[in-house]
Order: sequence, then C-alpha cells, then structure tokens
Amino acid sequence: MTLNVGDPAPDFQMPADGGGNVALGDYRGRKLVLYFYPRDDTPGCTTEAQAFRDALDGFERAGAAILGVSPDTAAKHDRFKAKHALTFPLGSDEDHAIAEAYGVWVEKRMYGRTYMGIERSTFLIGEDGRIAQIWRKVRVKGHAQAVLDALTGD
Repeated sequence: MTLNVGDPAPDFQMPADGGGNVALGDYRGRKLVLYFYPRDDTPGCTTEAQAFRDALDGFERAGAAILGVSPDTAAKHDRFKAKHALTFPLGSDEDHAIAEAYGVWVEKRMYGRTYMGIERSTFLIGEDGRIAQIWRKVRVKGHAQAVLDALTGD
C-alpha cells in the first residue's frame, strides 16, 4: 500500500517503552512526527533518535509530538531510551503490521542477500489525522531538522 499526502493516517495501537501502549488516537488534535527506523542501537538509528531528542523542544513549540517505531521489543526500547537519554516514546511493531500499513515494510538487499525490513521513513500527521508530509528512504544527517523546518515553515 502506498500512502500519499492527504490520506488518512492508518490507525494503530502497539506496545511502547515503559510497559504501556501507544495509539494514533493518543495524538488526536495534535501534530505527530511518526518515524520508522530499522533497529535500536545501530549507528544510523541511534544518530536519528539523538537528533530528534536534541530538537524535541522545537517540535513541542511547533505543536508536534514525536513517536519512533521499530520492530524491536518494548524491553529493548527501554534499554535504548535509557542508554541515549531519549525523552519521546518508542513503539514496538514486532509483527510489522503498522510498518506494512504505512508501506515501509519492504524488500531490502545487502551484500547480495534479500530480506524484509523497515525502509527508514517519516510521516508528519496533522491534527486532523491526515498525512501532511512524507519522507521516504530517509538519510539520517539533517533529517530531524528538515522535519522541524517543514513544521515551522522555515
């Protein structure tokens, strides 16, 4: 499934760090930066999470929350958050159903091997629950700032 700007964001509910759950409905009436990443504690994913953490005040001033999602367990998210002082929630999509709904569970190739995995992607979801902007095949360097700039119109 391919989502486009203006489409309703697919609904979700999943386990999150800290033993709770997180759902799209939790953000109703607020902007949400929903970013998908392959794995906790890998270099690119750590850098991306730290960039969102470091810009969190700016996102909050722009009226947006941040939610990171990967196939890792909630317990692994707890360790990742503690290790890197992350202050926004991380959702656990172990069965990759949410990644599939957002079209980011894709076939990948590395070193001649083909496998299924997360395509690093970010969705800006508006207060109305519709997709306002999409970044696919994200390059980590400068990405958090680009998302913040889109929110603030810079």
